[in-house]
Amino acid sequence: MPNIIELFGYRVFFWAQDGNEPIHVHISKGRPTIKATKIWLTETGGCIVANNNGRIPINELNKLIEALTTNYATIIDEWKAFFEIDEVKFYC
Repeated sequence: MPNIIELFGYRVFFWAQDGNEPIHVHISKGRPTIKATKIWLTETGGCIVANNNGRIPINELNKLIEALTTNYATIIDEWKAFFEIDEVKFYC
């Protein structure tokens, strides 16, 4: 489970078994957990909240989404490198 970046005290990561899914990240405060918030990356460079199971307050979630958008290319590069693929699938 690679950590991609840390933002505002939150860990941004993906699980090793996520490689067959469209590209997304999980966000949690502290230790990674299955109840982490899940965010899809879109083909147009944005993000969609799949769930907020981590119960991140909306003002913090908005800041995180903005930071994820800024780090979009890095996240894609990390996904490709970790899962050893050339192309990523997008949710939309």
